[in-house]
Amino acid sequence: MTSSILKACAIWLLFIPLGIVNGVVREKVLNPLVGAQVALPLSGVTLGALIVAVATLLIPLAGGLTPSRCRLIGGIWLVLTVFFEFFFGRVVMGHPWAKLLEAYDPRGGNLWVAVLLVIAAAPYLAARLRGLV
Repeated sequence: MTSSILKACAIWLLFIPLGIVNGVVREKVLNPLVGAQVALPLSGVTLGALIVAVATLLIPLAGGLTPSRCRLIGGIWLVLTVFFEFFFGRVVMGHPWAKLLEAYDPRGGNLWVAVLLVIAAAPYLAARLRGLV
């Protein structure tokens, strides 16, 4: 079981560059084209789709997949993502807590909470799509 969890964590590491590239595309391309009110939710949908695509492509590498193992992996991915967001945002970028928490308020069009739900569900969804569970 430890091996499959470690392999699943390695898959999760790919979400970091996906998120960064997605954010850069949003800021440099989408915002100027369609404005922030459209770009922000569009970016959330795009990131969620990319995460499901990567998970679907790579989840077989984790091995030993069962529905409960997929839920465990999804929970781990969720915790890793939230920890990374707060650690990177606070320690590396130096953002105040208020700015970090803005992402969790969907009233401004930010779909980050939905992306987190996609991250949590992605291992199970990907395994189902691949016929592994």
